[in-house]
Amino acid sequence: MGETEQPLNLTLLKNKSVTFVWELMFTRSMFQTADMIEQHHLLDEVAQLIAAGTLRSTLAERFSPINAANLRKAHAILEAGSTVGKVVLEYF
Repeated sequence: MGETEQPLNLTLLKNKSVTFVWELMFTRSMFQTADMIEQHHLLDEVAQLIAAGTLRSTLAERFSPINAANLRKAHAILEAGSTVGKVVLEYF
């Protein structure tokens, strides 16, 4: 989620000493920066760390294939409001 329909009032965070950071994974490729290859290196390193078990995925539920029944299941889990981790729909 990166877009907002209205401007954010970040002044509300000021008195709480909150830091607001917006991170976009594809900034380098969007702006064709000279160091674009670094994104590849970072993702490759993360893949190796996951394969080695050093990092763990936040995957909580996986539904396959993508169809109406699995979409309803995934949506019901999210609507319950108690999901911890990612809910993934994969493969058509």
